[in-house]
Amino acid sequence: MATIAPSRSVSGVTTPDARWTAVRHLGPHWYASVMGTVIVGTAGATLPVDVPGLRTACTLLWALSLAMLLTLLTARALHWTHHRDQARAHLLDPAVAPFYGCLSMALLAVGGGAVVVGRDWIGLPAALALDTVLFTAGTLIGLAAAVAIPYLMVARHRIEGATPVWLLPVVAPMVSAALGPLLVPHLPAGQAQETFLIACYAMFGISLLATLVMLPLIFGRLVTHGPLPLALTPTLFLVLGPLGQSTTAANKFADVAPGVLPAPYAHAFAAFAVLYGVPVIGFALLWLALAGALVVRARRRGMGFAMTFWAFTFPVGTCVTGAEGLAQHTGLTAFRWLAAGLYVLLVAAWLVAAGHTLRGLFSGALLAAPGAPRPATARTR
Repeated sequence: MATIAPSRSVSGVTTPDARWTAVRHLGPHWYASVMGTVIVGTAGATLPVDVPGLRTACTLLWALSLAMLLTLLTARALHWTHHRDQARAHLLDPAVAPFYGCLSMALLAVGGGAVVVGRDWIGLPAALALDTVLFTAGTLIGLAAAVAIPYLMVARHRIEGATPVWLLPVVAPMVSAALGPLLVPHLPAGQAQETFLIACYAMFGISLLATLVMLPLIFGRLVTHGPLPLALTPTLFLVLGPLGQSTTAANKFADVAPGVLPAPYAHAFAAFAVLYGVPVIGFALLWLALAGALVVRARRRGMGFAMTFWAFTFPVGTCVTGAEGLAQHTGLTAFRWLAAGLYVLLVAAWLVAAGHTLRGLFSGALLAAPGAPRPATARTR
């Protein structure tokens, strides 16, 4: 973080707001860096291949993501305390408001990572306690964002065109659906486990149906209006998020359903994991090729680094975990190789995004004020 230093007004008097210049322009999109970091750890820990030292590296990345999350939560709390007007303006900005879904997903991903790899260092009881707190908070925030942000889009925002960023608030419940099954074995047997698993399945439906509503709008905008602006081109990878995460969720349901649900439903979940997951991962690979081609096009036209580069990480990571689940439930070597190949892509994307982000933080460029603040555009209905 940049040093917090006071500045002076024209009259020479130090203003209270000026003391918090380091967090003044810290938006909710920064949570994407937490998501991108933790998914490298959790996806790597469950790869169907044995790589010496990989789990230790994955646990280290989880610890790093936890530290990043705590830092960002503190910074955002200071932002809301000392720049409440600006924070509220973010909610009225159609380009910024959807990123509030990243807060939910960051909480959920770090909590799930505690159970997957963090328990190696902090122990299972502490990992479960941490995941319970973060899962509860992340799920409540995600459900609220899935309603509030679309409401603002309808009632207050002035929308010029659909972008993949619209998916961020509605995909958050899918992250809850995918990570919730990690807690099922630790709940009291019977009604508690069954109710919780069914609730996760309901959140799967919430996110999936909302995604199916938005995807045609996003693709229609690309076809009718052409490629996205250069800085937004990486957000095309966000479409992979609900695809990979829903495949992951379907496989996680199949993992825990036996012994929790009656036999017919448990068997149905096992079949659903494959019958749903295979075609969805197939479409994800198609979209990955399309989005990758458009990113190459944008790069040739001068696309530079922006925080949207973090869109290359978490969505690809969900495809890794989806392929890992299919490898487990089909036994096919092809899915094991697919998971490994996508993980290599994920690590490369993380290194690029993290490297540019650190460079921008040390130089101060990422925390600098924008050249001209954009007023919030709103309309009344």
